[in-house]
Amino acid sequence: MPFAHSVSGTHHAAPHPHPRSTAVASAAALLALLASALPLNAHATNGYFAHGYGAQSLGAAGVAAALPQDALVIATNPAGISALGNRLDAGLTYFAPRRVASIQGSPVPGLNGQYNGDGKKNFWIPEFGYTRQLSPSLGAGLAVYGNGGMNTRYERNPYAAIGGQGRAGVNLEQLFISPAVSYKLNAQHSLGAALNLVHQRFSAEGLQGFDQSGFSSSPGNVTNRGTDTSNGVGLRLGWLGELTPELKLGFGWASSVRGRFDKYKGLFADQGNFDIPASYTLGLSYQLTPRWQLGADYQVIQYSDVKPVNNPLGAFLTGKKLGDDAGPGFGWRDIDVVKLAVIHRQSDALTLRAGYSHAKQPIPRDQTFFNVLAPGVVQDHVTLGFTWKTGAQGEWTGYAAHAFGKTVSGQNSIPANLLGGGEANIRMKQNILGVAYGWRF
Repeated sequence: MPFAHSVSGTHHAAPHPHPRSTAVASAAALLALLASALPLNAHATNGYFAHGYGAQSLGAAGVAAALPQDALVIATNPAGISALGNRLDAGLTYFAPRRVASIQGSPVPGLNGQYNGDGKKNFWIPEFGYTRQLSPSLGAGLAVYGNGGMNTRYERNPYAAIGGQGRAGVNLEQLFISPAVSYKLNAQHSLGAALNLVHQRFSAEGLQGFDQSGFSSSPGNVTNRGTDTSNGVGLRLGWLGELTPELKLGFGWASSVRGRFDKYKGLFADQGNFDIPASYTLGLSYQLTPRWQLGADYQVIQYSDVKPVNNPLGAFLTGKKLGDDAGPGFGWRDIDVVKLAVIHRQSDALTLRAGYSHAKQPIPRDQTFFNVLAPGVVQDHVTLGFTWKTGAQGEWTGYAAHAFGKTVSGQNSIPANLLGGGEANIRMKQNILGVAYGWRF
C-alpha cells in the first residue's frame, strides 16, 4: 500500500538494522518514553476518535479545519499554524464515560442479564501544542494528544456463561506526537504537513471462552496477555484559504497508520493487525459581525479500512476464526460527523463558545454482541466554552461537553448457530470537562 494511504508501524526491531530502521527504532523509543511519562487514557466520542483537539476547539464542538484557535489545530489541519503566530498551549481534560450492556433471549444458562462496564469510571487526558513563525511565510509546530477509548471493565463478566473468567474488558490507547510545518503561499492561502508518530497500547481480559481452537486461529493469544504496544508513522496534510475577508475554508487529511498487536493475534483479524484509520475534514468559518463568528466541519472516519474493526462477527459463519485473514471483528462502519459552532467575542478579554455535533452510528444492530467490549455508540454532543485573557500574552480556556446517552438494541446480534441466539444491547453516555492555558509570545 503506498505511503499516501498507509505507513508501516514498527513492532519488532530488525536483526541487522540499516540507518533508516535505526531512525525508526529511535523514534519508537522516544514514543515509548513519552508514553511512559504521559497518562494515556480513553478519550472517545466519535467511535474511538476524540470529538476535537485543543480546549478552544473542544468548546466549539471540535470545529477546527477553517477555525484555527490554538496550537492543537495541528491535529486537524496543520495549515492553521500560519494563522496563529507564536504560542504554546497546555491542557487537561476530565473524561467520564458511562457504559452498560444487557443480554436477553439467550438459551445459554447464565448469559442473560444486566452488565456494567464502569469498573474504571474517570480518566484524565493531557494535551500540548506549540507553534512558531520562523519567517513571514514559514511556520512550525508540535502537537501531543491522545485518541483511544475502546475501554471497558466489567467486574461481572458478560461472557462468563460461555467460559469467560474473572472480570472482562478491553483498553485501547493511542498517543500522537505530531511535528508540523506550514507554508503561506500568499496572504490568502496556506499549506501544512505533519508527521503522526503514534504509540498504541492494547489489553484484553476475561475472554477465555473465545480462546480455544473452535473460535480462534491462535489460542493463547486472545485474552489476558497483558498490555501490548505498537508504533507507527503516518502523514497529515492541510490547506487553509481565505475566499473573502469574512469566509475561510479549510481541509485536513490524515493517512492510516499501521499497527500490530502480536500478543493478541488470536483476537484481531489478520494475525493481530490494528491500523489507525484514515480520516479527512472539510471546514468553513464565517465572520458574521466583528464579534460573532460561525464555524462548521464535516469529518469522515474510515473505520472500514481497519479489518479487525470493520469485519462483522458473522464471519464465523463462513468458517473464519478470530485472528484469521478476513476473520471476525467488531463490525464498525465508516462514519461522517457534522460539527457546528458559534463564537461570541463578548469583550477584548472574554470569548464565549458553543457547539453541537452529530455522528453517524458506527455499530450496526447486528454487531452489538462483541461490542459489549467497545460500546462506542454515542452520536450527539453539545459543548460550551470560554477563553479569558489574563494580559497581553496569557489566557485561560475552559470547556464542558456532554454526549447524550445512546442505546443500540441488538437485532440478530448473537449468532444462533454458534451461541444459540438472543440479543445484546449496549449503551453509553459521556461528560467531559477541560481546562487549558495558552501563552502568546
